[in-house]
Amino acid sequence: MLREPSCAPWARSVWTSALAVACLALAPALPAAAQSAGTAASVRGLPDFTDLVDQVGPSVVNIRTLEKASASDSSADEQMLEFFKRFGIPLPPGATPRGRQERNGQEEAQPRGVGSGFILSADGLIMTNAHVVDGADELIVTLPDKREFKAKLVGADKRTDVAVVKIEASGLPAVRIGDVNRLRVGEWVMAIGSPFGLENTVTAGIVSAKKRDTGDFLPFIQTDVAINPGNSGGPLINMRGEVVGINSQIYSRSGGFQGISFAIPIDEAVRVSDQLKSSGRVTRGRIGVQIDQVSKEVAESIGLGQARGALVRGVEPNSPAAKAGVEPGDIILKFDGQVIDKSVDLPRLVGNTKPGSKSTLTVFRRGGQRDLTVTVAELEADHPPQRAAAPEPTKPQASAAAQSLGLSLAELTAAQKKELELKSGVRVVAADGAAARAGLREGDVIVAVANTEVGSVKEVDAALARLDKTRPVNVLFRRGEWAQYAVIRPVR
Repeated sequence: MLREPSCAPWARSVWTSALAVACLALAPALPAAAQSAGTAASVRGLPDFTDLVDQVGPSVVNIRTLEKASASDSSADEQMLEFFKRFGIPLPPGATPRGRQERNGQEEAQPRGVGSGFILSADGLIMTNAHVVDGADELIVTLPDKREFKAKLVGADKRTDVAVVKIEASGLPAVRIGDVNRLRVGEWVMAIGSPFGLENTVTAGIVSAKKRDTGDFLPFIQTDVAINPGNSGGPLINMRGEVVGINSQIYSRSGGFQGISFAIPIDEAVRVSDQLKSSGRVTRGRIGVQIDQVSKEVAESIGLGQARGALVRGVEPNSPAAKAGVEPGDIILKFDGQVIDKSVDLPRLVGNTKPGSKSTLTVFRRGGQRDLTVTVAELEADHPPQRAAAPEPTKPQASAAAQSLGLSLAELTAAQKKELELKSGVRVVAADGAAARAGLREGDVIVAVANTEVGSVKEVDAALARLDKTRPVNVLFRRGEWAQYAVIRPVR
């Protein structure tokens, strides 16, 4: 540990002066790059957000939500009023004998929550989060100049958490929309909102990450800007005074800000808001597949190389994907020529495709690539997946090659193939040893071994016979409706 030298005050002064002279003497010898870096840092300094606040602040609004008291609330109020009457306690201001606050003979809505928003257009269109307005009976928008308006909900989309409301006003200061593609990690950004109901609160920080996967349809912007309850729906602003996101979520174990917050990219939000303004709802495409991430181990074992694409674990019957010929175990590498790096990329690309459009899927199957044409359908409400019936017990068949991997196998009956909607495959009667360690278990149905489709125990033996007995074996199998890969590593 470095410590300051221990000496008398006068000696310390001499020491400091000598050190300063020495530093000045050495300064010319410092590398030019170091000197220029220090100069650049001192010139750049910290950003000044005052002009941005003046520029964007008038466009940020406070949104209060109200809801009418429920019957259960009224019952509780009536019991409390009865208590007041019995003991001669004066009634609270505005309370009625029936326990409800009323104004002009009508039930008055009660406060429900507080959020933020920002003005999209001069005629009163305002963007916010869907969770801010969800379930509200009334919406009250307060402008920075303290004017209040009752707002009407234009539309809300829970999947992306974007909503648009409208107030009857004109000449309002609208925000400028920025380009998210220009946003860089480490760039300074600012938020304005109403945390805990404190209107026009400004916080600032940097972009921590981009394309953070926290939802099916949104690659979020991650920042360290302080965001708290009430900031939801407010704008994330770059140093050019442009809105680049909607503050939406925080990562927290306490309910308050803990250094990580997430914003909806503004380009995604605008795409949603355009549909909400035109039709009040959002239409998305779907092809009817259940997908998963491709692991590095699986990618190497099947010959894909790099871990990329979306592994198809299941295909819905009579879905666009089924009609196009997509099979469980396929890996979708491209959608309309756009590369699928991670599985979450696929639902975003498909979701942004107009229903009825014909698109091309590039899939990896059995060691090779092929293109399939799919007609995109419209995404509807989520339906719970149907469970396939458990396969009927069948007699295991002897297979030395399979048993060396810890597998006991049996043929599928015609009824089982029909029930599982399979053309081929063999059933796992028991799994232990290497097979069990790879994740296989009784009831699984193996449909391919080492990129070779198998329809019988003999075909499994033949596929295994062609392989190096000391190398891992990739196995594509079905468990219920879902398909996945397992990599069996033989014991050496």
